[in-house]
This record gives sequence, structure tokens and C-alpha cells, in this order.
Amino acid sequence: MVKRDFIDTCSFSKDEMEYLAELGIKIKETINHGYYPSLLKGKSLGMIFDQVSTRTRCSAETAMTELGGHALYLAPGQIQLGENGHEGLADTSHALGDLVDIIGVRTASHEDIVEIAQNSPAPVVNFMSDNDHPTQALGDLITIREFLPQGKNLSDVKLVFVGDATQITVSALFLCAQMGMHFVQYGPRSKWVPSAVYDKAKKLAQENGGTITLSDDEKVLENSDFVYTDVWYGLYEQELDKEEYMKVFYPKYQVNDELITKTNNSAVKFMHCLPANRGEEVTAAVLDGEKSIVWQQAANKKTAMRAVFTYLLKGQLNNESQKALQNLLA
Repeated sequence: MVKRDFIDTCSFSKDEMEYLAELGIKIKETINHGYYPSLLKGKSLGMIFDQVSTRTRCSAETAMTELGGHALYLAPGQIQLGENGHEGLADTSHALGDLVDIIGVRTASHEDIVEIAQNSPAPVVNFMSDNDHPTQALGDLITIREFLPQGKNLSDVKLVFVGDATQITVSALFLCAQMGMHFVQYGPRSKWVPSAVYDKAKKLAQENGGTITLSDDEKVLENSDFVYTDVWYGLYEQELDKEEYMKVFYPKYQVNDELITKTNNSAVKFMHCLPANRGEEVTAAVLDGEKSIVWQQAANKKTAMRAVFTYLLKGQLNNESQKALQNLLA
């Protein structure tokens, strides 16, 4: 099997993303029925983290364990990488890729993840960089499918991302573009995604029947199916302190009951990648309210990890394996 990596949200085709979402949902259903398929028996995941993580780390570790594999957490100072480790990125990547079956990386530098993938014999998964968060995007796709508005297809869905151009905004943007959905970033002009990102996403959206809109006009909230937000900080510049970013975003871009009402959709759902700063980008009333699906969204990070690891290590499941999963649900 040819080695594949999952470095960008667009690393996989539309058909592959649809397959991964379906695979993740099927595996989740079998586990919810009490059966843990040993799809990754004997496989090992090496996880390089130079940033803190709750959901991504725990979802990756538990996904491997549940499918019969094993995960190794490789924090700064625990492996011979970097200034104090006396080994460069390329050599560490090559050695580690021979020792484990798959590698996950969370680091601020997207270029570092690309270099790791270029030198590792094992598949590499981006667990979040300064540019993108593809496993978040897949988890979001699964969540959107599970909460798809009645009578609508994915191609009918309108997702409005409120606030800053974080890597979560970018991953949601490319996901919507790739799946032919309708994406809006509602935020101040100075905080829209960079033009190069917008141009790439717009071209992808046109190919798949979707649309991309950047706006500071609250009218774009109307008829949203999903309202999504992330913390307020600059991805493509030095982070602002709290007083500065509150001046930029608050109160217009806070997701509160008033903003939700402006969607004119009683069935609208609220999403957040978490962690959230209650009282800043979102109020507690919305985060904990009936329209919030943030906890289901967080849990689906594990659903996404199961699918990605299985796909990169086994390829598409053959008919026999797919039938076995389906029979467990019968």
C-alpha cells in the first residue's frame, strides 16, 4: 500500500472524506453496541507534541487503544529532537517512522509537519499546526452529518464562522469548499482569512458547487444551519492581549442569544472546537444551551481519529470487512 499522509484538510478527495466520515460513524456504532473491532491490532502511534492538548491527544490515544493498537506520547524533552536532543527533524522523523506504524504531530510550524512527512516511512497526521487542523475538520464533518437539518443534503448546508481567522476557521473553510457546502466568515475585515487561502478555497468551492463569503455584515447570519466560533487571537500575527482583542471583536462578534436570533432559524446549531473562553467569543448561555452541539463535536474527534488511522494503515476496508461491521449493527 502506498504511504499517505493527512497534513491538510484537502489532503483527501471529497469521496475519501465522505468514506472516512461513513467509516468513522460505522465504527462508532459498533463500539456503542459493545464491540471493539481489532482493526489496528499490533499497530503503534507515535505522537509528537510541542503544544498542550486535551481533546486531540486523548482522542488519538483512546482511538488507537479501542481498535487494538497502542499510542506513545512524545512530549518535548522525551525524545532526542531539537536543541537539547542533538538530533534534527529529518533524522528523528526517519528513525521514528521505522519504529512506529503511524505518527501524529502537533506543532506551531506547518512546515515542520511537512518535513516530518517527507522523511518518515510511516504515515503522518497533522494534529494541528499554525495553518490547519484536518482531524478537527473530519470530526466536524461527522458532526454536521449527524445533525444534518431535516430535508437537507450537505450541499444545502450553510455554516457561518464567527470571529477570527484561526486555523480552525481555515480547516472549516476548506472542509465546506471541498464538500460543496456554503461557508461564511463573519468578522472584521482585518481578521478575514488571507487572500491566498480565500482564493484556493473559492476555486475548490466552485469545483464542488459550494460558495465562500467573507463579510462584516450581520445579514450573512440569516438562514445559517450551523454557527461556529473559536477563541479570539491572531493566527497570522502576534497574539493580541485580551484588552486589544476585546476591542476588535466585542460585542459585535460574540456568539450570544441575540446573535443566534439573527439567524432566523429556530433549528440552528452552535459549534466550537474548544476550549472556549466563556464571556468572550461565546456566552455560557449559548455554550451550554439547547442549540449547542459542542460536546458531541468534541467526542467526534475520536470518531475521526479511528477512521483516519484505519484508512492510513489499512486503506479502504474490503467488502468482507465492511460487511462484518454492518452485520454487527443488524
